[in-house]
Amino acid sequence: MSDRTGAAADTAIDAAQAAAGAATAVGGWTRAGRHAGIAGAAIGVVAAGAAAGVAIERLTVGRGMRRKARLALDAAGPYGTLRGTPGTAVAEDGTELHYEIDEPGDGKNTKGGGTGSARRKRLLKLLGRRAEAPTVVFCHGYCLNQDSWHFQRAALRGAVRTVHWDQRSHGRSERGRSQRDGTERVTIDLLGRDLKAVLDTTVPEGPIVLVGHSMGGMTVMALADQYPDFVAERVAGVALIGTSAGRLSEVAFELPSLGVKAFHKLAPGVLKALGSQSELVEKGRRATADLFAGLVKRYSFGTPKEVDPGVARFAERMIEATPIDVVAEFFPAFAVHDKTEALANFDAVPALVLAGDRDLITPSDHSDTIAELLPGAESVCEPGAGHLVMLERPEVVTGHLETLIERAAAAAAAARSARA
Repeated sequence: MSDRTGAAADTAIDAAQAAAGAATAVGGWTRAGRHAGIAGAAIGVVAAGAAAGVAIERLTVGRGMRRKARLALDAAGPYGTLRGTPGTAVAEDGTELHYEIDEPGDGKNTKGGGTGSARRKRLLKLLGRRAEAPTVVFCHGYCLNQDSWHFQRAALRGAVRTVHWDQRSHGRSERGRSQRDGTERVTIDLLGRDLKAVLDTTVPEGPIVLVGHSMGGMTVMALADQYPDFVAERVAGVALIGTSAGRLSEVAFELPSLGVKAFHKLAPGVLKALGSQSELVEKGRRATADLFAGLVKRYSFGTPKEVDPGVARFAERMIEATPIDVVAEFFPAFAVHDKTEALANFDAVPALVLAGDRDLITPSDHSDTIAELLPGAESVCEPGAGHLVMLERPEVVTGHLETLIERAAAAAAAARSARA
């Protein structure tokens, strides 16, 4: 390592250590202070690691050039450009939830990921406009939006009816009204009821395949927990990708062992405090764009050096578009999320459980637990992939989804014949 590279990394690490020291100083010598110090140190290690990861780039590329590169990627990248027929579903608290529908046979262009695969052609032939052809509903994760399914949307476009929606306070959906006026906290159950409102509006009849990533998978589980009869009658297949049925308070995020419990205990309060100073925090995020990009890569992808820079920037844009106060509102819901019993409601339908083996957010052993509770599911652990596996390994995820849709269509046809 050269002197200049080492200096860049040392500066980043010094800043992280200073943050940890500040956390300890704020708490004094109280027990809470010691916990804050541990949490600060843990967060500092993560920040330092990401900062060191961009040190080489800092050595060779000036800040102005890096900014120009980001703007160029924003302007040129096709990712997230696909749009469908828009509409609005209304949640129980009046929040307007944005959705878009792609109809089968739609001739819209599929730039940025369309495919003429043999499997897709088989889907076209199998499904057509038959009554048992399912509608595939995609549910995105925390700090993302419906565009996170860009590659899968492009690949399925025209072959099957799909619905893409933005969770409350994300993407093009309205800021949650009950959160805005302080009458209700965000819970995974609330998100499950939001999904039901979207389904009632967009798929009033016919079979449904539910696809959920991360928080979206938890939303799907919450739907099953609260509406088991609806699931039994209407859901023909389910895909749970990079998600968890519970125990998220045990996830280590690659933090030092002493800092994990402190992090989970203190993070909600820290985020809430940051959310109350959202304007200042957003300015800080813009000022530390390189460090933020390093964090996104580290926690989104298992092999960040192999990811298309345009895709990495696309993920970064989605995450940075989520306001810090929204991040703070949603975070506490994950600690109490537990839908292990609800999974039984999917036992009778074709299922896919897929995860990357380098996922640091919802580790693959959480998907293993889901697969154990759904013994009939196809279980896939993708080597080398991280949390945003649908962006990192789009062909793999799309291929397994196409197989699931085929299975779901066959099951729906069999059920229709049995009722006839």
